[in-house]
Amino acid sequence: MSAIISRRALLTTGALGAGALLSGCDQVANTPSLRKILFSGEKINHGLARALTDRNSLAKEYRPDQMSPLFRVNGTSNPNTASYNAMAAENFANWRLEVGGLVNRPLSISHQALMAMPARTQITRHDCVEGWSAIGKWHGPMLGTILKAADVRTTARYVVFTCADLYSGHAYYESLDLIDAFHPQTILAWAMNDRMLSVAHGAPIRLRVERQLGYKNAKYVMRVDAVASLAGIGLGKGGYWEDRVDYDWYAGI
Repeated sequence: MSAIISRRALLTTGALGAGALLSGCDQVANTPSLRKILFSGEKINHGLARALTDRNSLAKEYRPDQMSPLFRVNGTSNPNTASYNAMAAENFANWRLEVGGLVNRPLSISHQALMAMPARTQITRHDCVEGWSAIGKWHGPMLGTILKAADVRTTARYVVFTCADLYSGHAYYESLDLIDAFHPQTILAWAMNDRMLSVAHGAPIRLRVERQLGYKNAKYVMRVDAVASLAGIGLGKGGYWEDRVDYDWYAGI
């Protein structure tokens, strides 16, 4: 528990100092001393995370008057690839969310169909490894609703998200276990602060998993795949930053 508390303290008391001035999560990734402070002693495995925290608890939700006047952009501000630019130019009319892997009913969901699904609205706090936090309003269907529609197989243990933004030529990717995937506050948001999601904040949809740090909230989501193991995903640690700079896979706060 002390590891989780120490990370929360770093984010909420400004213990990262200069980290609050950094412009992106990759800046923290490229600063070994900050990584060491942030993740020291926090190699929390899956079983230990479950033992130390109530994985079914809800993240705090806020009132509209508590929303931040400015919500900074984390990570990529625009994938700026030919394929993404083409989708954005047509307001994502031909974009599809592909849902596959260990499911009995693979899905290909249009933007319009996604927006027509029953949705959840939540005002929550985003905590970034850069050392800043902001409160914003998110709206979109629960990921669990989509996974139920796809009929996830009993052999699945994780859900992997593949995104449109590229880092060193590689598509950004992240993953959750099924506990967080089916949590009621885990949504695929298509609106932010009562407006359609902007490109800078992850249009057409981004993952919101409210009890974990910002890098787990993947932007520009293109695919969702149910898998039995993370061993074959990237370098095997479950996410781009987890693989490249040893961020924790479970980033609960």
